[in-house]
Amino acid sequence: MDLQYTPEQHQLRESVERFVREAYDFSHRRRVAASELGHDADCWRRYADFGWLAIPFSEAEGGIGGDAVDTGIVMEGVGRGLLLEPYLASVVLGGGLLSLIGSEAQKAEWLQPMMAGELRLALAYAEPGSRYDPFHIAATARQEGGVWRLDGTKALVYGGDCAEALVVIARSAGAPGERAGLQAFVVDADAPGLSRTAYAMHDGQRAADLRLDGVTVDASRRLVPAHGTEVGDALERVVDHGIAALAAEAVGAMAVLVDTTLDYLKTRQQFGRPIGTNQALQHRMVDMTIALDEARCMALYAALMLREADAPARRRALSAAKMEIDRTARLVGQEAVQMHGAMGVTEELAVGHYFKRLSMIRLGFGDADWHAERYMAQ
Repeated sequence: MDLQYTPEQHQLRESVERFVREAYDFSHRRRVAASELGHDADCWRRYADFGWLAIPFSEAEGGIGGDAVDTGIVMEGVGRGLLLEPYLASVVLGGGLLSLIGSEAQKAEWLQPMMAGELRLALAYAEPGSRYDPFHIAATARQEGGVWRLDGTKALVYGGDCAEALVVIARSAGAPGERAGLQAFVVDADAPGLSRTAYAMHDGQRAADLRLDGVTVDASRRLVPAHGTEVGDALERVVDHGIAALAAEAVGAMAVLVDTTLDYLKTRQQFGRPIGTNQALQHRMVDMTIALDEARCMALYAALMLREADAPARRRALSAAKMEIDRTARLVGQEAVQMHGAMGVTEELAVGHYFKRLSMIRLGFGDADWHAERYMAQ
């Protein structure tokens, strides 16, 4: 297994880090978070110009033909800058499902405009009470003549507040919790019968809850998997891609906390000398650095294991990565806040905001306990 970046991947990493450093400092991020939109529309268009939105999609789809490692490089940059644009929601989740089971015509209508920065997508699958089970779906899809009628609710739709098109998962057969019987549809955000409640989350990211009351969808908007596959299989694969993307984002956030804390220990004076001369704090700093390296290795492992054709092996690998990210994110985040003292949790200091994002990443797509159960079940 090759764990070295290619020259092209090194260039991508440098370009992402340069953008974060030059165009997305913490003061800019605070202004964007407080805005009505919740992200920078101009930055979203720049992501398209850079080619970031097209990275994971094949050249036949109009993309660049990258893989999960390339996406992870961008997501690590997202973590470094705490970027608020809906990259995970639109590219990895909504765009990912369209790429897996959409037809050529559907990709031309929704996926290609997204890659051009003209459209934002979101994936609506989770529901109230479903916890982390992607198949616990009660929303219904009933065929009525040449259209489908959708009814139900969706919760915590990442990027659902600003998406112009939503990939909605509903059930045409079976009971909540069953993998079979799921259908996927592309629904316009302003479709009659669709209402959404947008909100800011604990970490400044945006999401929405959806209510579908008799939303009618033309049959051409139904995503039909190729023969032998199911919507449930594609959904699970996309969620696994989301786990790998969050792992990479966590690495970026942890890297900033490690650098920031080390700099603070070198410059903060107490009793006439830097507090970093305290051996106990040095040991804690070493623990943070080791945890970051462990997280980086597991994030790369998760991205590489997405290529695995054996679904149980892939699920075990992604669950192992998520559990490790949970552990390391907690350690690095808590240590950074504690070593900065009380100001580590103030709104004015970036450290607390990184800690909040890491806390939300730990919960995204399943917490450590849920993944421990999934790991043992394979």
